[in-house]
Amino acid sequence: MRQIVLDTETTGLSTKEGHRIIEIGCVELLHRKITGNTFHTYLNPGRLIDEGAMRVHGITNEFVSDKPFFKDKITEFRQFIQGADLIIHNAVFDIGFLDYELSLLAPKYAALPIGNQHKIIDTLIMARDKHPSQRNNLDALCKRYDIKSQHRVFHGALLDASLLAEVYLAMTGGQGSLFVSELSQTGQHAFGSQHLPSTVKGLRVVLATPEEGLAHDNFVAKLFR
Repeated sequence: MRQIVLDTETTGLSTKEGHRIIEIGCVELLHRKITGNTFHTYLNPGRLIDEGAMRVHGITNEFVSDKPFFKDKITEFRQFIQGADLIIHNAVFDIGFLDYELSLLAPKYAALPIGNQHKIIDTLIMARDKHPSQRNNLDALCKRYDIKSQHRVFHGALLDASLLAEVYLAMTGGQGSLFVSELSQTGQHAFGSQHLPSTVKGLRVVLATPEEGLAHDNFVAKLFR
């Protein structure tokens, strides 16, 4: 039950025009818990960013000029997503760009397209099935599921992946804020997470034992196979 919520930002809309990825953001879910473990990088695309795309994500040519190239981050990226299902909103777009980037590298990478190596869960398709004839972009879904996104002035890969993780859990019967681990490996809280106090208005909060927690995780895993 390891899943990676993934998002990218690009220089434009189409790989047919040679557009490239300039940001990748990934958020890890383990047994439907947001672990706080993330992968995030900006990339130098080796080409100019379209003005229309810049208005969407706010990333400038100057900003990415000193960033690593995709080839410099591919090993770290593939290691992070290894063995996981990928949760993506409008997966055709992101997978298309990732596979295009791989095709520009050595043949050993081009022969391993992302879509052939991972199960892909497209939340846009899920949302359209669940909410037909309604707007199903990320902003609309955040509003529908009462997920705070007012701070989202520009699109950003890691921010959007964080929001999408909460949307996915809400759409599939969970609540992101209730499934967040307390600390990530770096000691930082995952987006939107909160500590539960040990006492609330004088009432003692009884936490589950490790055995009870494992039994719960196994039960939830069976529900979402």
